[in-house]
Amino acid sequence: MSSTPVLPDPSTESPAFTDLGLRPELLGALSALGYEEPTPIQREAIPPLLSGRDLLGQAATGTGKTAAFALPLLQRMPDDRAGDDPLALVLVPTRELAVQVSEAFHRYGKDLGARVLPIYGGQPIGRQLRALDGGIDVVVATPGRALDHIARGTLRLGNLATVVLDEADEMLDMGFAEDIEAILEHTPEQRQTVLFSATMPARIDGMARAHLTDPVRILIAREQPLAGEAPRVRQSAYLVARAHKPAALGRVLDVESPTAAIVFCRSREEVDRLTETMNGRGYRAEALHGGMSQEQRDRVMGRLRAGTADLLVATDVAARGLDVEQLSHVVNFDVPSAPESYVHRIGRVGRAGREGVAITLAEPREHRMLKTIERVTGQRITIDKIPTVADLRTRRLELTQAALRESLLEDDLDPFRVIVETLSDEFDLMEVALAAVKLAHEATLPGSDEAEEEIPQVAVRSPREGRPSGYESRGERRPSRPRTAGTTQVFIGVGRRAGVRPQDLVGAITGETGVRGRDIGSIEIADRFSLVEVPVAVADEVIAGLRGSTIKGRKATVRRDRS
Repeated sequence: MSSTPVLPDPSTESPAFTDLGLRPELLGALSALGYEEPTPIQREAIPPLLSGRDLLGQAATGTGKTAAFALPLLQRMPDDRAGDDPLALVLVPTRELAVQVSEAFHRYGKDLGARVLPIYGGQPIGRQLRALDGGIDVVVATPGRALDHIARGTLRLGNLATVVLDEADEMLDMGFAEDIEAILEHTPEQRQTVLFSATMPARIDGMARAHLTDPVRILIAREQPLAGEAPRVRQSAYLVARAHKPAALGRVLDVESPTAAIVFCRSREEVDRLTETMNGRGYRAEALHGGMSQEQRDRVMGRLRAGTADLLVATDVAARGLDVEQLSHVVNFDVPSAPESYVHRIGRVGRAGREGVAITLAEPREHRMLKTIERVTGQRITIDKIPTVADLRTRRLELTQAALRESLLEDDLDPFRVIVETLSDEFDLMEVALAAVKLAHEATLPGSDEAEEEIPQVAVRSPREGRPSGYESRGERRPSRPRTAGTTQVFIGVGRRAGVRPQDLVGAITGETGVRGRDIGSIEIADRFSLVEVPVAVADEVIAGLRGSTIKGRKATVRRDRS
């Protein structure tokens, strides 16, 4: 394998699609779609793929990878095809991505008569069987459904010229490694293999070494802003106690005013709960997770793309492969467990040169993970303060002012002139304007500011203040720390030396009491003891439950913290 990746040279003049040797039908389709010049990944990948080389490409989501492999595949298809078995197979991790890639092939190859079929679970298999029986040029498939058809003998891969593994890292994360290996065993040994991935962990490198022959390796780094230029994806985080996260999410979204946003959650239950909360706050929120049927998922995505929904609350798996053009914000309701997940999530915005915003709600104990993500991605995540009620009021007034300015510039206001003239005979013109603005403000933003409560701010500790736990290693003195309103700290007499981890404490509390994990606040672990933040109302129940149990096989002193 080529050990030196091909990096685009920013000093060279970008070629047009006409310089890449593409056939007139493809150039016509690209022109009709408004494509003016290739993106860096297209510029570097198309020539070697046209020549038949294997390729290993690393590029972030939204950089134009689909066209980078679709155009060469369509270019190399013979005009006088005789067989009905596919010439190309594209494997993707999700149903949604299968549909998107298939649609892209149709758009690019419409003048070539290319026969393209997406096959994935959740779709009636009879329709897929009829299409395969009628003859197909390109199959875009999820690994599981591809294996189903191979086992039935309805997907025959003996004539394949090219296999593409798109979003390969996501497929491995979703447990498709064995399926991919089984599928590749049914393909010809002499084939072109193309692998694209947003990240390049060791498993991807191993797969490439096993299945690619002398590949061209292309690395397209995320486009960095010029000096003094704002980044295309603004990345920020807010430190907030778990109990206040839903309120903080609503406050941040109210201030940000996204065109459309995705909020990522860890579990289906959290998705459903948060969707209900956000709908109660006035957002048109939709849930998306693996427990939904394909028909339900399609309806949700249709509403989001049509603009009848503006907030999608989703799990990682359900949202993989989504490309929503009007999406402006991505929110991590929790800090992702791995930097690679963070990269994939924020890749949903800032695509094709558009600006976007990535926001993360982090509990104080997750601050270290944010630093890890910064180090791995090489991108700064700004820690901001949660907007106050005053900030929210100011922002709402700004939105009203912007709406009025737009109306003054664009709307035909003459039909209302008689009302203003009549009222101005009785009232001062300024008072008439103030009353009109008040009505417009209340009509546009029905939520009352009076119902808003301040969300406690969480201070960011500097490294000099000690270990991440916030305590001296001997437990002699504890620096003061902000405490969330309505909560108290429970002292537990076992700590780091006993091998105690946060999950051990959460497991003990939820196992011995009726307290839910999401109600537990910050956890701080010192050498000989731990402190857990819980709601005041359940503190006695937690203390009683832990006194009657063991943690890491030890009986521990449990009481309210006296600091």
